[in-house]
Amino acid sequence: MNAIVSVGYDLSASREATKIANDHERIYAVVGIHPHNAKTTSSSTVNSLRELAQDPKVVAIGEIGLDYHRDLSPRPRQKETFEQQIRLANELELPIVVHDREAHQDVLGVLCGLGKDVRGILHCFSGDLEMAEKVIGMGYLISIAGPVTYPNARKLHQLVQHLPDESIILETDCPFLPPQSRRGERNEPLFILETAHKVAELKGMQLDELVELTSRNARRMFRIH
Repeated sequence: MNAIVSVGYDLSASREATKIANDHERIYAVVGIHPHNAKTTSSSTVNSLRELAQDPKVVAIGEIGLDYHRDLSPRPRQKETFEQQIRLANELELPIVVHDREAHQDVLGVLCGLGKDVRGILHCFSGDLEMAEKVIGMGYLISIAGPVTYPNARKLHQLVQHLPDESIILETDCPFLPPQSRRGERNEPLFILETAHKVAELKGMQLDELVELTSRNARRMFRIH
């Protein structure tokens, strides 16, 4: 194992991720407020996040973005919280990890505005090739998770085949989105191997080559040496 990146979704989870990172040499933390929690976010929340994000084991701000599928927070509050955290990432010179669910145009609009000044990752990417090309052009990476192993994920399969090698990374999104052989189970970091096998197949690579490539891309984005 080279490293594990543990991602927060609210202030409490971000603190826990940071604590775990500080307890284990090869674990790093990403801290942020998920769009589901935007409705309870205040200026004091962002200030607390700023303090937390200055920990040396914190490598990015996330998971931040917009979620129009479940709409658990009002959309204007989601956008406001998203933009606040992008400004924070820019201030601290950290990349961002972006959540985008059924909000492609609005996410892209924010990234083309405020987000052009930071680097980042579009996590569990569900957009099309045109969107991928736009964000890659701004220096973002495209993260692929368990759904790439689903037989009916043909659009995602085609997307992966067209992605530049230097713009792709892998993730688990655990405990969600387990790969095909584990459907219905809690996802675990170990299951990323199945995702890696499928992406290697789609890219026409050997598994070891794909693992080295995506690990190198992730280390570069998170500045993990």
